[in-house]
Amino acid sequence: MPTIKTKDNTEIYYKDWGKGQPLVFSHGWPLTADAWEDQMIFLGARGYRCIAHDRRGHGRSEQTWDGNNLDTYADDLADLVTALDLHDAIHIGHSTGGGEVTRYIGRHGTARVAKAVLIGAIPPLMLKTETNPGGLPISAFDELRTSMLTDRGQFFKELSAPFYGANRPGSNVSQGLRDFFWLQGMMGGHKPEYDCIEAFSETDLTEDLKRFDVPTLILHGDDDQIVPIGASAMLSSKIVKGAILKVYPGAPHGMCSTLKEKVNADLIAFLGESKGAAA
Repeated sequence: MPTIKTKDNTEIYYKDWGKGQPLVFSHGWPLTADAWEDQMIFLGARGYRCIAHDRRGHGRSEQTWDGNNLDTYADDLADLVTALDLHDAIHIGHSTGGGEVTRYIGRHGTARVAKAVLIGAIPPLMLKTETNPGGLPISAFDELRTSMLTDRGQFFKELSAPFYGANRPGSNVSQGLRDFFWLQGMMGGHKPEYDCIEAFSETDLTEDLKRFDVPTLILHGDDDQIVPIGASAMLSSKIVKGAILKVYPGAPHGMCSTLKEKVNADLIAFLGESKGAAA
């Protein structure tokens, strides 16, 4: 399996499909690079080089005890970009991965970045505070931690329903997709996934968003039950200068899978004209 070593000697697994301008994908919690396969096979067939890594502690990457925070995630991403010598890259992040992309730009700038895409992303801040009244209360994240410690396997099975909107009337979400979510979650380490809850809920990314100086696309479903749109995309799109916001009516958090055709069409339109044979 292809891997790199980060500056703190953590082994990070990655996929590298296709050739062309690099697209770098950062996945959500508690998933893996596999969550991007619907986008990677589509875009790889259209003349792009698609790269996705398993975040430290997740999937096939090393299950770290320390460093499970957005600063380190961003630095790991920078190490991957450097190791593969990527330039003019387009960074695409979903959920926690959107926070990773945001902190990466905040810490490392955009010298190697051409564009950015945030999908169902956590910025600027998920936690409710005096200055962020639209966020979720800390009790919501404490419940996640309790559920993980009580029965991680069952928790991930149940979490797959709101993640993909399978708990909504008329949903046609397959059991296979829900099982795929569970499988990816169980591949990761319990400790790093537990730590990641604090990382994605309590990290304020407002200042990082202000550092964006590349074309940015923000996609979000207005029925996102995991990262409510009001405290995320609606705010981020106002902070990032010139950001393009597209709201998907009725779409869930996991819309990269449930609405992959629409997401892929919006991505290819934002990236540029198609470059090669269609899949």
